[in-house]
Amino acid sequence: MKSWIYLAFAILAEVVGTSCLKASQGFTKPIPSLVVIAGYGLAFYLLSLTLETIPVGVGYAVWSGVGLVLITLVGWLLYGQTLDTPAVLGMGCIVVGVLILNLYSRAAAH
Repeated sequence: MKSWIYLAFAILAEVVGTSCLKASQGFTKPIPSLVVIAGYGLAFYLLSLTLETIPVGVGYAVWSGVGLVLITLVGWLLYGQTLDTPAVLGMGCIVVGVLILNLYSRAAAH
């Protein structure tokens, strides 16, 4: 269970880092740039702890799927990016895929 908590925080750290990429304006703004570096550093450290017990394919699938959905929502909420029906359906497919992998696949077993 601890690995899944690490993974959740790794995803959140990556989303924070990615969200600040736009604000860093090509790493010309110091504070957002430092948040990007710290966010990614923490994210990869926590992901490495996660992969001690969660299979790499499963961990990365969850990381990328949940991270994609969250960063898309951040882009929509903070930066006014638009989401059309195919985008929402695609994100829904990703969430369903991650759920199927974790709930029904033997690949997710530890």
